[in-house]
Amino acid sequence: MGGNEKTQDLQERLFAFSLRIVRLYQKLAKNSELGRVLGQQVLRSGTSVGANYQEGQAGQSRLDFISETSIALKEARETHYWLRLVVGAELLPLSLIADLLNESEQLARILGAIVARSKKKDKQAKQGSEPKA
Repeated sequence: MGGNEKTQDLQERLFAFSLRIVRLYQKLAKNSELGRVLGQQVLRSGTSVGANYQEGQAGQSRLDFISETSIALKEARETHYWLRLVVGAELLPLSLIADLLNESEQLARILGAIVARSKKKDKQAKQGSEPKA
């Protein structure tokens, strides 16, 4: 469903985000048992943002793309929540996670805009293909 420069840039950004999440997990896992448990949550949701978006790129239809990108959006929002919880539980200082919090928020906005635009296009395409009475 993609292949243009913006799509490639987003894919690279999501990959870099995943790598940063992996590194964060490594820090959290060394911190404490609670850090390991919360870190696993962050690891699962944070790395699945890019994986789901990548899956959507290979979708067989616009609906596949919308579905997978919507899941990526949900995972970005979930990651933001877990990151806030890590800071709130004082497992790591905000100064170490602020950039990741910001990036998760930005990625959620981008993915939300893509989903909204794709749904609009899908609706327009369906309306255009309906027989006129």
